[in-house]
Amino acid sequence: MSEEVELKVGGAAAVATFPGPVRSGRWKRRAFVGLLLTGVVSVIVLVYGTAPLRTAATAFHGVRWELVPALVLLSVVHYVLAAVALRGAAGHRLPMVETTLAQFTAAAANRVTPGGLGAAAVNTRYLVCRGMPPGRAVVAVAALQIAGVPADLLMLGAVLALSGGGNRMADALGSHATTVVGLLPSWPLLAAAGVLVPVAALWWRRAVRSAPVGRVLAGVTDLCRRPGDLALTLAASAGTTFVLGLAFGISVLAVPGAADTGDMTALLAAYLIGAAAGTALPSPGGMGSTEAALVAALAALGVAAAPAVQAVLLFRLITYWAPVPVGLMAFRTLRVSRGSVLPGSPGTPG
Repeated sequence: MSEEVELKVGGAAAVATFPGPVRSGRWKRRAFVGLLLTGVVSVIVLVYGTAPLRTAATAFHGVRWELVPALVLLSVVHYVLAAVALRGAAGHRLPMVETTLAQFTAAAANRVTPGGLGAAAVNTRYLVCRGMPPGRAVVAVAALQIAGVPADLLMLGAVLALSGGGNRMADALGSHATTVVGLLPSWPLLAAAGVLVPVAALWWRRAVRSAPVGRVLAGVTDLCRRPGDLALTLAASAGTTFVLGLAFGISVLAVPGAADTGDMTALLAAYLIGAAAGTALPSPGGMGSTEAALVAALAALGVAAAPAVQAVLLFRLITYWAPVPVGLMAFRTLRVSRGSVLPGSPGTPG
């Protein structure tokens, strides 16, 4: 809206229009984006320190830049598949472009929140803005996150079952695990297991009986009753991880002397295991822990420390940090628009 002010000049009246509230709204949006961007930069500095910022110019010396467009394309495909997975979990034909842009915003929110809470909140808000009741939106997003777990596990099993590269990664992990277990005394492990297993069983029993978990399980059951949406959600969820695994492999190939094209299966397995280990810690977006886990996974494959760090930094820069500005600019998708009531929502005909 705008403000109209009556001016009198020499006895004649004139009406002037000033876009006061509109301009104020624009400044509020710009301030919000600025604060969010400042928060993201602050988190980067707190997690990584200032050393990566000082050495960014030399970190990518010698990189095969002709492979970078492929990294950018795979990063975009990742968000498109995330949008497809959300559409499948919601059970509605959401606008594809807006849903994809919402995934960029979800990624930006995930950079400053642990455990994927930011992405879940953004996706829930987006579904509500498109007309879904809040309760159903929360359940749909929770079902999406739950469906991603078996999808990723099945893909990891398939990769490790492949001959060649996958077995190399499995053998390397098995060797390291055997060494670590051999260095630890057995009685503390048995004592910890004797305490943690009953506590976990009791906690799980109480959680299953709680009302929120019951609603989420009902949402998962409803998704399972829609075979088409279930298959779409599982395939798209697995596809998001698979695409990032390919991007990780290309990042390693972009560093001279790090790996060969025949190591792609091993690199894919390294990403799946390293990413899973990195996200186990509740840091914002797995920052710090994911990089360390990926470097360790490459080290298990025999990649030297310097090329491994270089490849991981390139991968995270393109697929992790580059989409943040897009997400900040696309946060308008979280605004309620007219005519955005989904079929079957309260207040809609038949």
